[in-house]
Amino acid sequence: MSLAQVHYTSAAPGNEGTPGDERTAGRFTAVGAGVSGALLAEIEPLLRHELPEGFPDRPSDDELRSLPQSFTYAVLSDGSRLVSRSAPVRETGGGAGPGVRFHAHAVHLPPGVPLPGDRLPVEAWRSPHWVAVTPGGAIPDPLTLPPGPAAVSEGLDDFAVSRGPWLAAVLADLRRASDAETAEGRPVVLVERQCADVARWLGLASATLPRESAERLTFTTYTRRPGSSAVRVVGVLPEDAEAARTAGLRVHVCAGQAPLGGGTDDVWATTAARIWRSRSPELFREARELPGEPFAAGPLAVTALCAGIALGPDERAAAAGWAADRPYALDPKRTGQLVEALTSPGIDDRTGPEFDAAGRLFGALEGRCPAPVTAPLAAMLVTEAVRGGNGSLELPRRDAFVGPEGAAVTERLGPETLTELSDTTGSRSVARTVQLLRVARLLGVDGTESLPGVVDRLAPALLTEAKAEKEAAAEVPDEGGARADGPPDFAPALLELLDEQFEVRTALLGALDRIAPQDPGAVARFLERVALPFTGTQALPHLRMCAEVPAAMATLGGDRAAVWHRVLRAAGLSPFAEPLVLRTAVGLVWEDRAPTVAEARLLLDAATSDSHRVAGTWARLVDAALGAAAAEPSPTGTHAVASPTTSPDEAAALAHDLLRGFPGEIGGRERAGLLLLDLVRELRTGAPDPGWTETVRTLCAQAEPVEPALRERAHAALVERLLAPDRPGAELYAFVHGEDPELIAAYDRTARTETVRTRLRTQPAYAADCFTVWTAHPHAGKAWPPVAAALLDEVLRPAVRAMSAEDVAEVEATVGRTGSSGRADAFRDWNRSSALGRLGRRIAGRVRRG
Repeated sequence: MSLAQVHYTSAAPGNEGTPGDERTAGRFTAVGAGVSGALLAEIEPLLRHELPEGFPDRPSDDELRSLPQSFTYAVLSDGSRLVSRSAPVRETGGGAGPGVRFHAHAVHLPPGVPLPGDRLPVEAWRSPHWVAVTPGGAIPDPLTLPPGPAAVSEGLDDFAVSRGPWLAAVLADLRRASDAETAEGRPVVLVERQCADVARWLGLASATLPRESAERLTFTTYTRRPGSSAVRVVGVLPEDAEAARTAGLRVHVCAGQAPLGGGTDDVWATTAARIWRSRSPELFREARELPGEPFAAGPLAVTALCAGIALGPDERAAAAGWAADRPYALDPKRTGQLVEALTSPGIDDRTGPEFDAAGRLFGALEGRCPAPVTAPLAAMLVTEAVRGGNGSLELPRRDAFVGPEGAAVTERLGPETLTELSDTTGSRSVARTVQLLRVARLLGVDGTESLPGVVDRLAPALLTEAKAEKEAAAEVPDEGGARADGPPDFAPALLELLDEQFEVRTALLGALDRIAPQDPGAVARFLERVALPFTGTQALPHLRMCAEVPAAMATLGGDRAAVWHRVLRAAGLSPFAEPLVLRTAVGLVWEDRAPTVAEARLLLDAATSDSHRVAGTWARLVDAALGAAAAEPSPTGTHAVASPTTSPDEAAALAHDLLRGFPGEIGGRERAGLLLLDLVRELRTGAPDPGWTETVRTLCAQAEPVEPALRERAHAALVERLLAPDRPGAELYAFVHGEDPELIAAYDRTARTETVRTRLRTQPAYAADCFTVWTAHPHAGKAWPPVAAALLDEVLRPAVRAMSAEDVAEVEATVGRTGSSGRADAFRDWNRSSALGRLGRRIAGRVRRG
């Protein structure tokens, strides 16, 4: 099919036309049939050619030939396409002398119509049919433009090698520019000194990209205005590079010093660049025959490796990953070539992702290919597991190492594996230990002697790493919570190890069971995330308890006593036979809190004191007694009640039993606190040993820092006993002369309670006793006299005023009988002063009213 052609020429020097007129740029000198006026308006900006800055007005022939030419391929609005060449030509007629103008020759391709021979547009670059003058006379309609005999592939290998530092980055951008979704994107700018080199870049792209992508890659090899270009790739001279950067375009300066980085993370482009530098462009066609996405790196990397081209770790990982997903896509020959390339002993830059991909490839090929083919992969993976420390590798099965290959690997790696497993110094991650144990079995190495030490280090490391990983995941926003609740990273390999090796499973579960009583909560949380297989015949009482507690708490809720019974039953052992189950059960149920007094009584009665002594749970019982004493209100206190079901007597009774049951274990401030609590019980219900006033002060000092509520309870019990009529005089004397401000203040508070006030009003003998006490020690230090005087005036005087005359007389008589006649006279004077005060106040009131 013939194609319509268009010729466009700039105005002759001296005949530029009026400024602003379109003739200033040029004019169409010939237009083939089928090209409408609307298309011409769209075509004209594509054909205009702006010469570089500073070109000579009268160039020589060499200078004229060195001026840039624009070779352009564009898609028009109606879907048709335009291929054109705009070239400088010498003006030979008119004006002051021979100057320079440009001539554009274009071929219009209707929608769906290819160039002759179905060639790509860039292949017409070197065609000899481009002309620099408008044909004279009538223009044949239509004209044809077959592609030239020399396609752009000629010399591309040398060009690619010369542009090696820029090759991968440019190919990556050209691939993105050819994407169907980037039709409205900004152009990629290639800076070269010669526009022919821009065309060579496009030739590289046409040979590298799939056909449909190359056809979408519109371009121009030269422009002065890259920011306003409507094509996807533009070429500019070095002096116009800064303008392209200012316009915010992606610029590759390929005409100067090689870039320092110059790389790209596009694995496909990196692989394509290595193929070009190896002068093997035919491999692009081979790669397109393999299954996969058009720009998947895997097929290209596989093809390159099978051809003997050295690739980097990312490209090798892409090849191994692709082949692992499609082990059926390669014939036996290429499979062997790929494995040989991946396992080459000359490679020293393998990465973790590459080893992971190689492991997946081995898993896909094992059983599908003969063992000699896969043996190098197996050897490489095991060597990396031992020497590289890669704990995430998927290891081969034991049968991969039968025969001489297996013997060689075992001889080389077996001693290293045992040496590291036996090392007890330093730290070793869980993943590393698990990997070494699996490798030891894989190689048939006997590690029986080192196994106990290995699991003794591995068991606590499981808990530590799982906790650290959970805390780190919880700090990550968004999915951090979900990751924190999931299994730790080492869990899959650990479970596989336990499934593979019975002796390791038995030893590790036993080690975990032994350390569970030390921190049962941590073990329980670990078991919630990692379902260890301990359903066999091993006793493992502590692990079974740790596994039972989540379900027990979910079922029984806040009934900790019921949860404790259920967890203890899960152990399958009596606390009398194995006291440590007590510690585990208590740690699981009351991990971060003390039991209540009732719960502590349950625990105390559940086992002997010897069992609690061995388990160390007696300390929890002490915490329960002291905690209850600190939380419960004293009769005159204001503290909140922690456990409404616990009475002060129960806490004191628990303290009494603990002091009897664990006399050698309880010491220090805890012992003083329990003794203080027991003394409170005796002060209220029994007959404490003499000297209890001083004992309260001494025990409070020994129990420092004593809980304020416990101190208040002790002081309240003491002063209640001191306010009783039958208190020993020696205790009262010790109290009054003890100069203890806190204790005297407690006495003052209790004496002002309504209970004491009622007793004073209704019991003359009690009122007489209080008068005697509050007046008996007027010179007892500095703290007591003002308190006694205030009580006389503010507590006793209102009570006496409220009495009948008979009761007042009885108070006076009682004071005289229990004291002396002088004490009775003192009471009468004290009471008379009160009466006279009342009488005076009444008279004064009458005078004021009169």
